Amino acid sequence: MGVDGRPMAVISGTANRPLAEKIVSELGMDLLPVEIYHFKDGETGIRIKESVRGYEVFLIQPTSPPVNENLMQLLIMLDALRRASVAEITVIMPYYGYARQDRKSKPREPISARLVAELIEAAGADRVVAVDLHVPQIQGFFKVPVDNLTAMPLFADYVRREKPLLQDVVIASPDVGGVVRANGLAYRLDNRPLVICDKRRTAANVAEIVHVIGDVVDKDVLIVDDIIDTGGSLIKAAQVFKDRGARSIWAFATHGLFSEGAVDAIEKSVIERVVVTDTVRSEYSSEKVQVVSVARLIAEAIKRIRTNQSISALFD
Repeated sequence: MGVDGRPMAVISGTANRPLAEKIVSELGMDLLPVEIYHFKDGETGIRIKESVRGYEVFLIQPTSPPVNENLMQLLIMLDALRRASVAEITVIMPYYGYARQDRKSKPREPISARLVAELIEAAGADRVVAVDLHVPQIQGFFKVPVDNLTAMPLFADYVRREKPLLQDVVIASPDVGGVVRANGLAYRLDNRPLVICDKRRTAANVAEIVHVIGDVVDKDVLIVDDIIDTGGSLIKAAQVFKDRGARSIWAFATHGLFSEGAVDAIEKSVIERVVVTDTVRSEYSSEKVQVVSVARLIAEAIKRIRTNQSISALFD
C-alpha cells in the first residue's frame, strides 16, 4: 500500500515485456494479466483481466520500434484503464518515441514530440516517467508531472568495474547538444575531462563532424549519447578520435535502437565496446555490445512515487 492506502498494480504492453518482468521482480510482485490481440483488419484490442477499480496503476510501455504500433497500444491501454475506474495512472516510458522531432528545423514541419505528449495526456495519464529523454524540454510538453530518470549512474558503475582496462579516461559528447549528458557521466567519474564534437546534420540520420574540441591523444575515450540508431554519427566520431591518436574508444548510449545494419557497422568500426541499457527490446548478436539493466532504477522510482519521496534524490 502507498501512503494513501490505495492498492497498486503494474501492467505492461508488448513493447518490452522482458524489462517489465524484471521491474516487477524487483518490486516483489507480478504483472497484472492483460490480453492484447489484433483484429483481422489490424486494429489492436485490449482486455484487462482483473478489476483495478481504485488502484494506482503503473503502465510500462516504451514507444520503441515499431513506434506507431507501440504508441497506439499505449493509448488504448490508457483508455482501458481509465474506463476501468483506476485512481491514478503513471506511464513508464523507458524510451520516448518521436523525441527527436522536438522542434521545427524547417518550414512546415510538425513538432511530433509535443503531439505525442498531448495524446498521452488526452488518453488519461496522470504522470509520466521516462529515461534519458532526447532533450529535457520534452518534459515541458506535458501538463502532468514528468520524471526524467538517467542511466548515467549505471554507466559510471560499469566504468568503475572495468577500470583495470582503462588508463587515462576522457568523456566525449558526439555533438554540442549532448554536452550536459556527457558531463553527467564525467561528474560521476571524478570530473574527467570533456571532449566535444562539433557536428553538422545534413539530412535525417546523416551528420558530418567539423571540429573536435579537446585532447584525445593516448586517451581512453568514452563517447556518451542517448540513442544509437543507425550508428553512423557514433562510428564517424570514433574514427575521428582514433585518427587523432585515441588509445581506445568505448561508447555508452541509453537507448540501443540498432536499426538494420547498425550492429554490423559497429562490428567493423574502431569502437571496442558499446554499452547500452535494456530500455529498448533489441535482437542482435555482437560481442562488442553489452547491456546494463534499468529495471532496479525504475523499480526504485516506482517505490518513491508510491511513498511520495523525492525522485531527484536518486541521482544526488
